[in-house]
Amino acid sequence: MTQLYNQSAVKKPTNVSVNSDLLVKARSLKLNLSATLEKALVSEVKAAERLQWLKKNKDAIQAANNLAEQKGLFTDSFRTL
Repeated sequence: MTQLYNQSAVKKPTNVSVNSDLLVKARSLKLNLSATLEKALVSEVKAAERLQWLKKNKDAIQAANNLAEQKGLFTDSFRTL
C-alpha cells in the first residue's frame, strides 16, 4: 500500500486558531496538540482523497457495475449460497 505522506518529513511550525475553551480543556488533559492535529489531518486527507478518487473514477465504476448487472460476475458459477 502506498504511503499517504512522508512520515519522516521535517516538522514545520504552524499557527492555527482554536476555540479557547477547547484549548484550555485539551491542555488540562495534557493532550499533545501536534499529535492530535496530525491524526485529525490524516483522517481528513484520507477522506478527501477517497472522495476525489471516487469522482475521478465514477464512469469506470458505473461501467463495471453495468457489466456485472448485464453479464453477472465471473465467480457466480462458484457460489454455494
